[in-house]
Amino acid sequence: MGFFSFVQEIAMDLGTANTIIISDDKIVVDEPSVVALDRTNNKMIAVGEKAKLMYEKTHDNIRTIRPLRDGVIADFTACEQMMRGLIKMVHSGSRLFSPSLRMVIGVPSGSTEVELRAVRDSAEHADGRDVYLIFEPMAAAIGIGLDVNAPEGNMVVDIGGGTTEIAVISMGGIVSNNSIKMAGDDFTADIREYMSRQHNVSVSERMAERIKINMGSALAELPPSEAPEDYVVHGPNRITALPMEVPVCYQEIAHCLERSVGLIETAVLNALSNTPPELYADIVKNGIYLTGGGALLRGLAQRLSNKINIPFHVAEEPLLCVAKGTGKALANIDEYPCLMR
Repeated sequence: MGFFSFVQEIAMDLGTANTIIISDDKIVVDEPSVVALDRTNNKMIAVGEKAKLMYEKTHDNIRTIRPLRDGVIADFTACEQMMRGLIKMVHSGSRLFSPSLRMVIGVPSGSTEVELRAVRDSAEHADGRDVYLIFEPMAAAIGIGLDVNAPEGNMVVDIGGGTTEIAVISMGGIVSNNSIKMAGDDFTADIREYMSRQHNVSVSERMAERIKINMGSALAELPPSEAPEDYVVHGPNRITALPMEVPVCYQEIAHCLERSVGLIETAVLNALSNTPPELYADIVKNGIYLTGGGALLRGLAQRLSNKINIPFHVAEEPLLCVAKGTGKALANIDEYPCLMR
């Protein structure tokens, strides 16, 4: 009887850099937020990791797109196609009909009504029947395991690819928040600019990302056990186009990321300045939680703790916190009034 109205529940962390989908309490998709389209007919050629392998390597008939920039949809059509492609990975069985979807999607807390509408429309066009939205810092707090409905203040700093989301959470809602367009993509851009200016070598976005992962640091002095070995960067000389090999140390990367990390520090302080005193006292006692890919930057928690005099804790599996939180919210929709329809 219910064959024709089969409903599948999925939770999605629709990120600027990566999209994670949870179904039946399991992570079933963890792919880069990239889609490759044919320019002639706008049909999808590849999505996720396969599309990322094509990134910056295509000819004129193929365009690879990151549909989200700064945490919001920059290309509506490409985002819809990417979501369809990733959702197909979830129910890639031999069903005669695609199921209707009940979805919970994490979105930046600084999103405007227009941006929220764009996410909802993309989800509905990708077969979403019931679509709920949840702000990413709230989802991250749920994913960490915090009791967000308790009368107690907790602060989460979620450093993603496009935005850094800072929120004080209490009684199932966001009391104070600050969302800035400064995050992992900006770290990558800083490294590209530094390599070009300081070493006269051109590096691609993907190479700069590899440098960030292997050498990224928020402190110029790390304990010997945490300090990475020098990384050799290959690329063309910016002027002569001859091949170059440039060894890079983590101290250099810490120097080039100084300004961007400083902006995140300021944003955290601004969010704290708008926090009621009782909740502020809870935050000092509980500490502040770091989530998202940016939380993996070496020495970041230590630097923020030294600057703000409040302990910072890097969450377990920081890349997955928002996705896990959306999954928990999906499984217990009635318990979380923070979900938006």
